[in-house]
Amino acid sequence: MQAHHHPLSGPHAPAAYALTSLHFGTPGSGKKVYIQGSLHADEVPGMLVAQFLRRELTALEAAGKISGEIILVPAANPIGLAQAIHGAAFGRFDLTTGVNFNRAYKHVAADLKASLAGKLGDDAEANVALIRAHARASIADWQPATDAETLKKALMTLAIDADIVLDLHCDNEAVLHIYAGTPLADGIAPLAAILGSHATLLAYEAGGEPFDEACSRLWWDLDQHFEHRYPIPAACLSTTVELRGEMEVSYELARKDAAGLLQFLTLQGVLHAHDAAAQAAAAVLPEPLCAATPLEGVQPVYAPHAGILIYTRELGAKVAAGDALADLIDPVSGDTTVLRAGVDGVFFARSAHRHVIRGMNVGKVAGAKAYRQGDLLSA
Repeated sequence: MQAHHHPLSGPHAPAAYALTSLHFGTPGSGKKVYIQGSLHADEVPGMLVAQFLRRELTALEAAGKISGEIILVPAANPIGLAQAIHGAAFGRFDLTTGVNFNRAYKHVAADLKASLAGKLGDDAEANVALIRAHARASIADWQPATDAETLKKALMTLAIDADIVLDLHCDNEAVLHIYAGTPLADGIAPLAAILGSHATLLAYEAGGEPFDEACSRLWWDLDQHFEHRYPIPAACLSTTVELRGEMEVSYELARKDAAGLLQFLTLQGVLHAHDAAAQAAAAVLPEPLCAATPLEGVQPVYAPHAGILIYTRELGAKVAAGDALADLIDPVSGDTTVLRAGVDGVFFARSAHRHVIRGMNVGKVAGAKAYRQGDLLSA
């Protein structure tokens, strides 16, 4: 393992931040894998999973069981880790700008549509190599104006040319679920089965330029831009894995999740098990808990007024349109409003707050039919 340190702060900064990446295997000897934990710095489960990955990858590297390169960033947001408001961690938004740390990544396809004109050919492998070279150049040309933008550039520099990108997050309260690009549905299905995803949410464009999409969407955008005249595969299997809720931080869960990620990388040919029996076992997948559904089919549930929130359905429950999800009680009048599912689907995420104000998002139901447009992710 090699540890690399990436300075983030500009000159004359009163506080200096740096990012650390851990590198395993040999670049160019196989697939490149990029894994990061807790880009939203107050979402802790990914950082704990990274500790188990670090240990296992170190042993696999020593045993010569890694084919290719694996980059692990165990704490992807040192800026957010240093942020707190009145004793409470605050790692989702940059306090300097108010921008979400998982939004506003550079979509390099805008540059590549011009720089690749007349340069692609009939060889898919050569096209992939050329596109990756141009993508690296586009990120290198990015001129960040803040420490947070410098962080985003550093992360994309590490990940933009990867074959596999695993971005480990968590929700407020949730069952495990996954976000990915629609063209990646088949590639992500084994990971969803292994990890036990209750909702696998697909979109061609989620909106807001999140990290995982900045690494993957360029491929189908370019394919469409060049009108499918050249073979341009979706060459980056990039996904956001939501590791349940913020409070579900335990050795047991982290060990299980890390083992699942390593099993997926074994299926991808990046890792090799210690013996033939273990290699064969890695290919045995559990039955998936859900079919993939469009992100456009997710129904956000909003509080129509302030009040005490009492959930009446458990996370992971399959619900029908009209089913009750929660009661919202006005503490002064005692009036109760029943919050109901608007679509058939899976109740996969909810708020950890038990007193909410009007307009707060208090739940999400993954429906099978697309009905929303525009920005599809929460703030």
